[in-house]
Amino acid sequence: MSGADEPRARDTGSSEDTGSGEDTGNSEDTGSGEAVVVAQGTFDVLHPGHLHYLRDAAAMGDRLVVIVARSENVTHKDAPVVPGPQRREMVAGLKPVDAARLGHPEDIFAPIEELEPAVIALGFDQHHDVAGIEAALSERGLDCEVRRASAYDPAYDDALLSTGRIVDRILEERG
Repeated sequence: MSGADEPRARDTGSSEDTGSGEDTGNSEDTGSGEAVVVAQGTFDVLHPGHLHYLRDAAAMGDRLVVIVARSENVTHKDAPVVPGPQRREMVAGLKPVDAARLGHPEDIFAPIEELEPAVIALGFDQHHDVAGIEAALSERGLDCEVRRASAYDPAYDDALLSTGRIVDRILEERG
């Protein structure tokens, strides 16, 4: 398992990005016996909470693949400001991330079936229901652990750990 401070070989998508935000290579090949961890989210305006989540997720296995939600699939909060391919590119460039891809346009479990991860890592405050995810995985015959990342406690005051709060602050300060 890679340590949090060790460099991770990763796919930044630069040579395989079709412009659509899809990772078209086989950088997520799971045939190596590595424990693949899948993290997922919107990752609209990146903030330290995202980085903490991805560091925690990376520590749960050997290889971290991040599924970035397509804008049309984000229904639990305001639509993302940043386009999906750009969000995927930014996430792919983060040190803990080995590969990043946009989610499936219709079936959020399709990438999970393809990747066959050992762990699905959820963010500390993500809206997902663990029991519901486990039931859906079981229905599809998928055997992987669902775990939550720890809470992030920044060592400084006035941290903005939510895209919504960042947008609100921008509007207050510059709007």
